[in-house]
Amino acid sequence: MGMNTKITNFRDLDVWQKGIEIVKDVYTTVEGFPRQEVFGLTSQMRRSAVSIPSNIAEGFNRFHNKEYKQFSYVALGSCAELETQIEIAAELKYVALEAKGALLEKLDHETRMLRNLVKKLG
Repeated sequence: MGMNTKITNFRDLDVWQKGIEIVKDVYTTVEGFPRQEVFGLTSQMRRSAVSIPSNIAEGFNRFHNKEYKQFSYVALGSCAELETQIEIAAELKYVALEAKGALLEKLDHETRMLRNLVKKLG
């Protein structure tokens, strides 16, 4: 997309697309978690991941920047939750180091994009 193209749908946002990528990665990652974690870490990680693009989409569809900013902060909070949950999963040896590294790298990128968005929203 050109620099001056007005984004009219949240689906066009890089920050939303990256969020969806993270959701898919998390779902793939937790597939290998122990069965007893299905109501614990598995569902928490899925919830945190899904919350990221969901809040970006909801914020985008709000009328005021102030509201959009609020939803972006919620998405940022979900990034921090997910980062913590990935660390816990790694400590419990549910996640291999390479997978942990790849996930955290994407999450870091998403966090930076969200922080920039918050700054732009003023």
